[in-house]
Amino acid sequence: MRPAAAVPNVTGLTEGGQNLANTVATRLRTDIVSGRRPPGSKLSIDELKNDFGVSLSPVREALARLATEGFVVNEDKKGFRVAPVSRENCQEVARLQSTLEPMALRESIRLGDTAWEEAVVLTHHRLSRYERPERKEGRDVDEWEAHHRGFHLALISACNMPLLLLMCESLQHFSARYRRLFLAYQPFDHDVPNEHQNMVDAILDRNEDVAAALLKEHIERTAQNILKALDAR
Repeated sequence: MRPAAAVPNVTGLTEGGQNLANTVATRLRTDIVSGRRPPGSKLSIDELKNDFGVSLSPVREALARLATEGFVVNEDKKGFRVAPVSRENCQEVARLQSTLEPMALRESIRLGDTAWEEAVVLTHHRLSRYERPERKEGRDVDEWEAHHRGFHLALISACNMPLLLLMCESLQHFSARYRRLFLAYQPFDHDVPNEHQNMVDAILDRNEDVAAALLKEHIERTAQNILKALDAR
């Protein structure tokens, strides 16, 4: 079974259009982050063309973009493959994420208004519905990841630093990939909901030092859990 359903070209865009390449890149990135396309697996341009129902041009553009982002590697004369995972890469992602996200959170606490606070509370509420212990066995991993990403991005959305947000969003994809590959089907971690709630409480108190420290610890602890699972394989 192929990891992605074919996408018919019903958008009205030209085959070489930038928007079509964006769509292919987004769907392929999602396949990679979710693990549906495993690390190191070959990415045939012809097969991708058929998978996504497009011509070669947007597939090539999408692969070039994902190679620049670090999700795909272009091997000379061998074509494209899904980027591998490693202990070193996981540590680098965690180190960057634990530095940049708390920085963005501090700025958001300083600049965020009531609407930002409401967005934090709302995204946390949605996420908390998937973190209850009774859902741990049957919880939908895709939905949990979507709500988890939405919550973490809401925390930093008021920082008013577009480049920082772009970097944090990219790191979110990388960290989600490691979670999906190594933690998705591990026993439910009961500390995670408490960590999220404590961050929200500190944010609503406008205590940037506590909130930033909690976020940093949360990212680092998750990374340690991933590394343990990675080393055990």
